[in-house]
Amino acid sequence: MEEPASAPDPDRDRDRQYCELCGKMENLLKCGRCRNSFYCSKEHQKQHWKKHKLTCREAEEKQRAQKPPPDSKNEQQGSTEGSSDAGKVKDVISSAEGSEVSEGKLSDDGINNNNSSSSTLRPSSGARSSPQKLALEYIAPCMNKHGICVVDNFLGEETGLSILADVKALHQSGKFTDGQLVSQKSDSSKDIRGDQIAWIEGQEPGCKKIRFLMSRMDDLIRHCNDKLGNYRINGRTKAMVACYPGNGTGYVRHVDNPNSDGRCVTCIYYLNKNWDAKEHGGLLRIFPEGKSQFADIEPKFDRLLFFWSDRRNPHEVQPAYSTRYAITVWYFDADERARAKEKYLTGSGEKGVKVELQQAV
Repeated sequence: MEEPASAPDPDRDRDRQYCELCGKMENLLKCGRCRNSFYCSKEHQKQHWKKHKLTCREAEEKQRAQKPPPDSKNEQQGSTEGSSDAGKVKDVISSAEGSEVSEGKLSDDGINNNNSSSSTLRPSSGARSSPQKLALEYIAPCMNKHGICVVDNFLGEETGLSILADVKALHQSGKFTDGQLVSQKSDSSKDIRGDQIAWIEGQEPGCKKIRFLMSRMDDLIRHCNDKLGNYRINGRTKAMVACYPGNGTGYVRHVDNPNSDGRCVTCIYYLNKNWDAKEHGGLLRIFPEGKSQFADIEPKFDRLLFFWSDRRNPHEVQPAYSTRYAITVWYFDADERARAKEKYLTGSGEKGVKVELQQAV
């Protein structure tokens, strides 16, 4: 792994460059053997080698077949050195989303219009519509057209405040831990993401309102099912309750699902009263693939956000200077999830635990 990914690459534009393991899109290195894949570190390259070696060797052989023989011993030696990192990696166990993937049961606009694609992404008001109408007439069409959808006033202030109270009590209980990168347990992850998180199923004491939120999310997805692209959604993860503590931490540009682990839709609910992005920061900036524009989403109270989880929507959380709360759920496509289970050993982490879509409470 010798070359920084910042150099122009005629074969892959920047929107397609992300760490094959964790999805990070900054300060990448290129695989010295196939020269087609990117990693944020040698550690992640090694962890991903068991999967990558199949395509890496094939790509290397193809490139060698297309190139004339080297003119000198020096050129031949340089080629060997360029692939040495990949060649030294042995069968390190890896998986789609690493140890975070496992199986279970499925149970006003605030958008920055400057240099962004959000002028066509005006939020709908969830409180004024039935779940079925909101899903069929707004969310599904908006997702299919833009890949991003914003719903404001989703549950109303009273319900939103009760969910916020649950989240704050959970945070104060000391059950949050530092957000981890895939298969990485070291402090270096703090340079990439600065949130604190807790995984919630909804049955835990003091999480009744969080469970209600998940049931309402599930209700919308159920009404949208078979109308969101070609996906057939049959489950989701537990809820990831996240807090950025307001000390200037964020989450660098990344892709949620770079490895086809089954997650197709990211759904985020925000809980931040009187949020002012100019003062508090914390914007979620989405860079839709193939577009020069971006969308800035303010983490406003009672706002619900949907977007495709794969490489079509690289995104980042910009530094937050006030306490920032959000609840995220990822929904699984049945076919992609089944293929991922066949290909990779699954760990016991929370992100891949599948639970049943809940009925509305």
